[in-house]
Amino acid sequence: MMIDESLSGTSGLRESYDVCEALTRQFHAPMWRATELLPASVRPHMHAVNAFVLRTDTIADKGGTAAERERRLARWYSATREGLRSGGSGDPVLRAFVDTVWRWDLDRVVIEELLSTLEADCVSPPVFETFHDQRRYLRGAGGTTFELWSPLLGMRDPEVLALASLLGEAGQAVDNFEDMPQDLAADRCYLPRADLRTLGLEVRDLQCGERPGALAELVRTQLGRWNALLEQVAPVTGMVEREYQPFLHVLVLGVHLQFDETALRQERVFTQGLEPLVSADGAFRRPVWPHVEAVPEHVAVIMDGNRRWAMGQGQPVFRGHQAGQWSVARLGNAALRLGVRHLTLYAFSTENWARSQKELDALFEIMGEALARGAEWLHDLGVRVRWCGRRDRIDPSLASELTLLESMTSNNETLTLTVCVDYGGREELVEAARALAAEAACGAIRPEDIGPADLERNMYAPGLPDVDLLIRTSGEQRISNFLPWHLAYTEMVFDPTPWPSFGMEQLRKAFTVYAGRQRRFGGTLPAPARPAEPAPSTEPA
Repeated sequence: MMIDESLSGTSGLRESYDVCEALTRQFHAPMWRATELLPASVRPHMHAVNAFVLRTDTIADKGGTAAERERRLARWYSATREGLRSGGSGDPVLRAFVDTVWRWDLDRVVIEELLSTLEADCVSPPVFETFHDQRRYLRGAGGTTFELWSPLLGMRDPEVLALASLLGEAGQAVDNFEDMPQDLAADRCYLPRADLRTLGLEVRDLQCGERPGALAELVRTQLGRWNALLEQVAPVTGMVEREYQPFLHVLVLGVHLQFDETALRQERVFTQGLEPLVSADGAFRRPVWPHVEAVPEHVAVIMDGNRRWAMGQGQPVFRGHQAGQWSVARLGNAALRLGVRHLTLYAFSTENWARSQKELDALFEIMGEALARGAEWLHDLGVRVRWCGRRDRIDPSLASELTLLESMTSNNETLTLTVCVDYGGREELVEAARALAAEAACGAIRPEDIGPADLERNMYAPGLPDVDLLIRTSGEQRISNFLPWHLAYTEMVFDPTPWPSFGMEQLRKAFTVYAGRQRRFGGTLPAPARPAEPAPSTEPA
């Protein structure tokens, strides 16, 4: 039943839902944009839940003394209980929320848990002794919200609900990082005190940003825990119906990207916080981060370890490929933030055809869905996408997606993302040699005139520059037939991290190694690594 039909003729109810959508769009734009990916029949109810949480949080957190906020929250708490009992309310936000609770049979115990958590937070500043204590609060503030959503997304299985709650905890942790400076100014610290003591820190050290080394270690500790927990969440997008998957995918990716941004800022997050990923009008381009010692012009990555990651998680192989697609988006975002100009990814080799048909079907389906979901985002961020590899054997629908994305982004200049699909380095060189032989046979070129530039222009991606830094994940130390022509003087870093766990922290470590290398290119004087470029405009794409 479509929501417009179900509300037609219901006096004032449609307007109440409109108020909720407007409130969510104004004060939580990323969530509003994610909700736009849901079926039309679900969106108003999702806005109603989010508007109720926003209103409750505002009452508990904004304006007046603690006693005044506590009294306002008590009145709101009482009005919520009465509305849930009677089935209606004069407040438009509460009216739409109550209607949603009744229609979808949302768990009222979870609502009580949410209100109790916010009430306790309102009464006194939070003090969490351990990570377990911190998670108890994040569960009450964020996990409960996600559990209230779950029936709207067809999620009622206990295992799926547990993953949804964990994703909600991670989302609340992101909110805390975003609001860090304001919370600290109000003497509210949402980090475990045991972690501070271990590093010899006090809350005032976070407020003034002193002792950067210890503060950076504090950030790494928090992110290490949350990234480990997020790995448990990875299967959740595949555990719901297809129509709900884009919404969950955006939420999981958004959490990853904000954690990566926290890893990039390190101790600066305590004084700067984080900007939201998107506004109501769309994604915006964050400027190049200036605090980087050296930046490779061209980074290539052999994305290895999806299957081993899945087995380590006790998951089927295709879950590893699903999790790996988030790392692709994270790496693209990290490359933009660090000022990389060319990023080349080994997505599927000619040798990968030897895998089982079941795995191939899953891999290509995941790849196609990722391209479809990411096309607009990449284009908005100024990324040019190129396909490097054979074009005659890939499934026509996937080939069409790649070709369309190439065409759509062909004039973008911020970053060139080259995706190697059905690629083999030796085969590429053979094909280029055949093309030159054909030119020589018809007299278009003399064999003695053939030089490196002639071979290069006949390769799969003409104009692709030499690689400055090659990264291979998951511990293997070989190039596996990847870009042999372009790797002639490449610096190589072999990281033991499996690809689905590779993020900003690992990329920065690779850049640090690269910055310490002396690149002589066969000569006697080192060539300097390229410094980070000036920040481009932050205007919306």
